[in-house]
Amino acid sequence: MEERWTRMVSLVLLIMILVTTRINRVSCIDDKCAACNAVAEELEIGLSNEKPRNHLDLRNRLDSKGQRQGKVIDYRVSELRVVELLDGLCEKMQEYTLDKLGSTRREWVRVDDWDNLSIGKQEARAYSKDISSYCGRLLEDTEDKLAELIKKGSVGVGDVSKVLCQDLSRHCSKTRTSQDLTEEQEEDDKSDRDL
Repeated sequence: MEERWTRMVSLVLLIMILVTTRINRVSCIDDKCAACNAVAEELEIGLSNEKPRNHLDLRNRLDSKGQRQGKVIDYRVSELRVVELLDGLCEKMQEYTLDKLGSTRREWVRVDDWDNLSIGKQEARAYSKDISSYCGRLLEDTEDKLAELIKKGSVGVGDVSKVLCQDLSRHCSKTRTSQDLTEEQEEDDKSDRDL
């Protein structure tokens, strides 16, 4: 009887730990502004590391006189540039985690050494998966408009956070109305249920 009671208590404790861990992980994305800024920071790194590229020569066909036909597109306004910037962005977010800075403050940080964090490695890895998933949802919602702005040259180093987190996703907008917040919460609840 005593052994059965011990197993039951152990099971209840395990369930409580799992529920608490899940609540903590979900709550970390409650600060969507901070998470969005971390994604914007990674995109800025991609923009700042871009190397100058030649125009894209799409003149593949020859006409009857042997002249090449087609277009030459500036790389800076090409779809290829957008794909190279955004492809793999969310996988790179797995290098980020939510780390404690002080007793109450938490911040998304890029991890250089997973063994040198103020939180446990397993918890840190769980947070990295959370922000990677968040990044996927963020890009799903904003990718078309973001791609157009990148091609127009409206997104450069230093203004990614404003464009992505304030203008497009409005996760950091100071002027959101209560109606916006209610709609956003309903969308978030639905996406959480879908996961």
